[in-house]
Amino acid sequence: MATKSTSPDLPSKTRIMFAYQTAVTDASRRSNGTVNRRFLNIFNFFLKISPNEKPIQGVKTLDITVDQSKNLFFRLFIPTKTPSDVTLPVIIYFHGGGFSFLSPDFFIYDRFCRRFARKIPAIVVSVSYRLSPEYRFPTQYEDGLQSLRFLDGNNFQAFPANADLSKCFLAGDSAGGNLAHHVAVRFAETEFRQVRVIGLIAIQPFFGGEERTESEKRLVNVPVVSIKRTDWQWKAFLPEGADRDHEAVNVFGPKSADISGLTKFPATLVVTGGFDPLQDWQKRYYEGLKRFGKEAYLVEYPRAIHLFYGFPELPESSMLINEMKNFIEKLQATKKC
Repeated sequence: MATKSTSPDLPSKTRIMFAYQTAVTDASRRSNGTVNRRFLNIFNFFLKISPNEKPIQGVKTLDITVDQSKNLFFRLFIPTKTPSDVTLPVIIYFHGGGFSFLSPDFFIYDRFCRRFARKIPAIVVSVSYRLSPEYRFPTQYEDGLQSLRFLDGNNFQAFPANADLSKCFLAGDSAGGNLAHHVAVRFAETEFRQVRVIGLIAIQPFFGGEERTESEKRLVNVPVVSIKRTDWQWKAFLPEGADRDHEAVNVFGPKSADISGLTKFPATLVVTGGFDPLQDWQKRYYEGLKRFGKEAYLVEYPRAIHLFYGFPELPESSMLINEMKNFIEKLQATKKC
């Protein structure tokens, strides 16, 4: 009987980029739980993209300051080929990076957000948040909610008049998917004036627990994710002394909060990949949402690695954008004010 492959077949260009980025982040992680930011910034300098109000591939971008004292901003992606009288949904996007790395101006996220801003189309708000271990739980969740409050105030001129804040979607990948969930919980517990979140898109969300799942133990020769790396990231993110069954990590585990009474918690699309060691936790997340009576959908890409969406040369990347488009259009049609 054939055994499951534990190593994905990737184009050489993709393998090189994964190897480079993994080597840089691994080298920046210190054994004492800190990050060598100076080293990291040197190697990532040429991988960051500046905003450009001149449209590139039909999308213009600009950076908006949310809170200068916290160095919080978001990158705004505005599709320019959509008529100005056509209202567009708003996607609030949280980047991945294990809570310790990356930013909205990193090339992967600038490129990815630009693609789905154009193809859905939508106004995309790609938000920054303070990174661990310098800032630990719950800082990232609080920063995410602050960006929502900033949008709710709608007090900056650059925001397009055709952006429909009554049709907002929270989205994120990896740690950003975790963040999107916890911001959705906080949103459901809070009153907002204009912002109405009707959907959540969790792309390979970063969840976990004290248990080692089958996929974590089996998939040891794949890019980006390993038990050693995720253990380090959780330790850098969580409060001192907390274990991986903390409610931030194991969202439906023994220490988790009951979200069954949160009527404003949005419909959720959960995306998994067959070569992602975190897939078992992601499927448990989907199952937990269903168990608590929430509207949830699961999409699985059997050949997908963690972070596949950031590489347009991988077929699943385009498939995901189509899936996001269908999910957003469906909810816009069924959840009218």
